[in-house]
Amino acid sequence: MNVKFRLTLMNFLQFFIWGSWLITIGVYWFQNKQWSGAEFGAIFSTMGISAIFMPALTGIISDRFINAEKLYGLMHIFGAVTLFSLPLVKDPGTFFWVILLNMIFYMPTLSLSITVAYSALKSAGKDVIKDYPPIRIWGTIGFIAALWTVSLSGNEASSNQFYIASAVSLALGIYAFTLPKCPPLANRITSKSFVDALGLRAFTLFKERKFSVFFVFSMFLGAALQLTNAYGDTYLHDFKNIPAYQGLLAVKYPAIIMSISQISETLFILAIPFFLRKFGIKYVMLFSMLAWVLRFGLFAFADPAGGLWMIILSCIIYGMAFDFFNISGSLFVETQIDEKIRGSAQGLFMMMVNGFGALFGSFTSGLIIDQFFTYADQSKDWQGIWLTFSAYTLILAIVFPFIFKYKHNKAEAAAIEAMSH
Repeated sequence: MNVKFRLTLMNFLQFFIWGSWLITIGVYWFQNKQWSGAEFGAIFSTMGISAIFMPALTGIISDRFINAEKLYGLMHIFGAVTLFSLPLVKDPGTFFWVILLNMIFYMPTLSLSITVAYSALKSAGKDVIKDYPPIRIWGTIGFIAALWTVSLSGNEASSNQFYIASAVSLALGIYAFTLPKCPPLANRITSKSFVDALGLRAFTLFKERKFSVFFVFSMFLGAALQLTNAYGDTYLHDFKNIPAYQGLLAVKYPAIIMSISQISETLFILAIPFFLRKFGIKYVMLFSMLAWVLRFGLFAFADPAGGLWMIILSCIIYGMAFDFFNISGSLFVETQIDEKIRGSAQGLFMMMVNGFGALFGSFTSGLIIDQFFTYADQSKDWQGIWLTFSAYTLILAIVFPFIFKYKHNKAEAAAIEAMSH
């Protein structure tokens, strides 16, 4: 079977699992279980907690001890068990621990899927920078398909969303064992140092200025992504409390409106090879930061009636905001590091974005919103919230070009081109 098709199917299923519940779990939590908002806030922190250590840990394991595709499969099989268990939970405290366990299994599969894909493409003599983005598009399509499946089948508030995710996770776990072999390469390292013995070579990347700055700003952009995940759907849901907006499209189907963001991703993914080769990672990340400024700024002045166009435009801009640092970042890491530390380097990138970045975004935004933008009746000043987030990313965009000194030129582009084969 064609390697591109096999990786395409892997990406579709990978993000179908996440899309089955990530956006709709809030509806399940508040309408089905009617548990508290404070406890729900902790649910989103599980992604950050697990991503701090699991992607890096599984990256080290795949670099040194076990084929990446086998480890990837095991993680999804274990994840299927925890997803199947969620509807059986009767209290929010236990729910937190079960969802945390699920995230411990799921979050490392994000970086492991990249490791498997890059390894398989290179082994097949493909161009990673040209061939990976069209494959990755199908992950976003999988997320959209899951979101629409759950929403249109009436399961946004139902436990069925977890059963759907569990079934797909089990299927992907089994399928993973048929993927192209991705054996450990770190055992070829001849150095006998303590760092190499423990598989920690990727962490020495922090000694290089370009990587240290890149990883730190990836963390800050990961925080911006967390703000969208945590508050985007809730923001649209809150319009139903205003009589003038009740019954409008964006209020009746907020999850589907938000899925425009993922549809936009599919378009901007295709643009990544051109932008990465033309401008280099520095300007591609800067474009991402400016897109986040617009993403949040448009939300600040939008509404589901006359301002619906701003909501839709904000969702379209999200595609650039997300892809231009998340996917471009993984390609940058791939083309700049030794393939012997591929797994742990991608795990390190994922740790900074979805680990420290998610935790920073989750806890800091929660404190700021509670302190400055929550009224006595617990309603939110959404315009103030979005303008604050927009100002945050604008500061990043202003500071970043002066700190990240990495230079992109034609010679560098040619080197990246050669390394991608």
